[in-house]
Order: sequence, then C-alpha cells, then structure tokens
Amino acid sequence: MRHVWPPGGPAGELDRSALAELYAYPAHRPFVRVNFAASADGAVSVDGRSAGLDAPGDRAVFGLLRELADVVLAGSGTVRAEDYRGARTSAAVQERRRARGQAAVPPVAVVTASPALDPAAALFTDTSVPPLVVTTTAAADTARRRHGDAAEVVDAGDLSPAAVLDALAARGLGRVLCEGGPTLFGAFAAAGLVDELCLSLAPSLVGAGPGRILAGPDLPVPLPMRLTSALAHDDGLLLRYAVGPFE
Repeated sequence: MRHVWPPGGPAGELDRSALAELYAYPAHRPFVRVNFAASADGAVSVDGRSAGLDAPGDRAVFGLLRELADVVLAGSGTVRAEDYRGARTSAAVQERRRARGQAAVPPVAVVTASPALDPAAALFTDTSVPPLVVTTTAAADTARRRHGDAAEVVDAGDLSPAAVLDALAARGLGRVLCEGGPTLFGAFAAAGLVDELCLSLAPSLVGAGPGRILAGPDLPVPLPMRLTSALAHDDGLLLRYAVGPFE
C-alpha cells in the first residue's frame, strides 16, 4: 500500500499504524464515513455481490475502517445480498479499541423498515455481540418479538437518516461506518449527512448491469467532494473524499 496523494505524504509501504493515523476519525460527532468498492466502469457488484471487486489490500483497509468505527451501518438489502456475518474482532483489535475508549467490538446495525429479517441468518447466529436492528416505531415491537435477545432493536422513529443518527448517538455510537448499499447511501447523501466517502476503485471492467454506488432520486444539486488522500496497491486505488457542501 503506497501513498500517492497529497504530495509530501509518507514514502514507501504504509504499515497498519500509518493507515490508522490516516483514517482516524475527527473529533466531532456524529461523523458518517461511507465505504464502497466499484469497478473502473462504475459497477458495485459482480454476480450480485461486492466481493468480486475487492483485493487483499482493500480487505486490509476495510478491516481497519471497521476497527476504527463505533458502529457498522448497512441496509437490510445489502445485509441479505452479502450474507453479512455479525461483528467479530481479534484480541489485538479489541485491545486497541479499548485503548481508544471504544467498546471491544463494533456492532453491525441494520436499517430496515420491515421486521422481516431472518432470525437464522449469520448476522444473528455468528457474532460476538448482538446486532442492532434499526427500524421504525411501527415495526419496533414486532422486531423485538421476532429477534428476542439475539438483537437489540432500535426505535428510530420514521427511519430518516437524521433519526437513525440520533438513535445511534444516544447509544454513544457517533463514529459511523456505512457500508451501503446504494439506497441507504443515497438517502444519507440527499439528507446532507455524509461526511466522507472511501471509494476503492478496482482495476476491472464489469460491463452493463450492476448499478452505481448511490441509488434513489437525483440529488437536488450535485454534492461537491474534495480528494483528501489516495493510496495505490497492486493496480487499484483507495480514494478518500470529504463530502460537501463546503463553506
């Protein structure tokens, strides 16, 4: 992993400590970081899953992004399509998180308007800590009956992006890593609640079919972004953008 932007950055291969410093969350909360992988022609999946677009270097950084976050946020469609597991971390990661004043394991939080998540899914059965099911007031009681002690159900009112962040913040979860999918990203972008986009650009062409990283209605105006860092590994790029609007 090599630093290529901005000029004057560290030379040579970046180790875990250098990457952790680069991707450290700022002091203000909440802070929403969105992470996506895409092909050079804009596809976000291969055969319905994003795994076909990442590389070993990507996976190392993706793991670090989870390590630094208070919570991993994903939409229910992404959780099903990617067959999400629950949250698990190594002893070394847990030690580093505790040293930063964080919980040892960052929970996965699933945003869903419906309580129809499968209780037998790996998200609930293969995890160190119960996931959060973030849902509407209308669906919360049904979700609690459905999942019992296997999940913490979070009542986020009308499930607007602002309500989701408020509900997470009430639990001390202000450093948010959103892993999509495109519809959830689109909702947060439209609400002006995305602070940073981490985009892994894979050196591949997929062709027609898979959609873009952002879905939903067109934004009223395009959101400006500023490139804050770029890393290179193999033939791919890891790009990090601050998301506007800017003053």
